[in-house]
Amino acid sequence: LPAIPLADVQSLSYLDGHLPGDMGFDPLHLGSGVLSQDWLRYAEVVHGRWAMLGVVGCLTPEALAMRGTIPPERGVEDNQTLLIIEIAVFSFLESKRYEGYKKTGEGGFINSYPFDPVGLNSPKHAVNELQQNGRLAMLAFLGFASTAAVNGQGPIESLQTHIADPAHNNVFTSSVGKESCVFVAVLSILPMLIEANKALGK
Repeated sequence: LPAIPLADVQSLSYLDGHLPGDMGFDPLHLGSGVLSQDWLRYAEVVHGRWAMLGVVGCLTPEALAMRGTIPPERGVEDNQTLLIIEIAVFSFLESKRYEGYKKTGEGGFINSYPFDPVGLNSPKHAVNELQQNGRLAMLAFLGFASTAAVNGQGPIESLQTHIADPAHNNVFTSSVGKESCVFVAVLSILPMLIEANKALGK
């Protein structure tokens, strides 16, 4: 896909296409020098991978429970023990991942950098992972978390409710409808305001 020129060429000259998933789109100018572009790209990849795992982890138990294959999900009864285990395990794994990134510029698993057990590490797969899968998964997981917080429903149940009556079961008719309208409006005009400020001055 071609780059999306939402700002003047000079202001986005740092987006030269050398990183996977670079579409010339950076309305908040996050990659203009405050943080390393390589670090931002790596952070996006890591978040995308966790989001892909999270999406599968949300959809699978709900789908199996609906089919009667497994009992309906229950909340964790001992959150304190779970939290201790997560802190211990992830502290180790994340410290090893960061150690590998500092040495090689790539993430991995424990002492394997990059972690590529099935040999898919290529520029083409890097673009597909980030652009077609990772970014979509991050948006999907945000939607899953939002519908759980607002409606108390899983993603599949929420989708079924929406399809049954889309005019009355959507984000704008929910308990956060007004907030959603404001949020969408702000996100829609913020890039224009940033560019106008740059072009016209204060």
